[in-house]
Amino acid sequence: MIYKFRFYILLILFTFSLFGRIVEPLSVTKFKIIDDNGMEQIYDLTGQEFIVVSVREPGSDGRFYAVDRDGVVWWTGIITSGADDYKTPSGIYTVLRKKRYYMSKKYPDEDGVNNMDFSIFFTNQGHALHMGSVNWMSHGCIHIAPKDIPVIYHWAKIGETKVVVTRKSYMPFAKKYLVKFNFR
Repeated sequence: MIYKFRFYILLILFTFSLFGRIVEPLSVTKFKIIDDNGMEQIYDLTGQEFIVVSVREPGSDGRFYAVDRDGVVWWTGIITSGADDYKTPSGIYTVLRKKRYYMSKKYPDEDGVNNMDFSIFFTNQGHALHMGSVNWMSHGCIHIAPKDIPVIYHWAKIGETKVVVTRKSYMPFAKKYLVKFNFR
């Protein structure tokens, strides 16, 4: 029990230590993080599984990219992210928990239907990748299309898989893999 508690404390500290104002992709696996004070840190995810989310804003792709331990972009799809008043926070996070069926406590659906199915939570404030409409913006979560989210949900591992949220384009680094796997 104590080890599990320590693990989660370290996970929370790690997540907040990589929260940054700007996350800039430098290669398939390397990212530059610039914090609120202008301090830069290079973070290398080589050998780790991660999901890059290039939010839907000018200069971004409006896509997610699943990257395996070998640095291969093996899945992608379109997304929507937080509307202007509910911006999705940039940063590098660790998957904290997953919930197959979930109803938002803060923004519940009036008809009582789960509105955050296949949730992959990456902040303690409730930000998650989850099934949702890719035609309208969210309250800060990442909406992933119904055909893509089950694949990512079953692949992502709690405490291991990273979620990289950037406002920059990741396509230049992913393009060769997307062509190889016939993604459009």
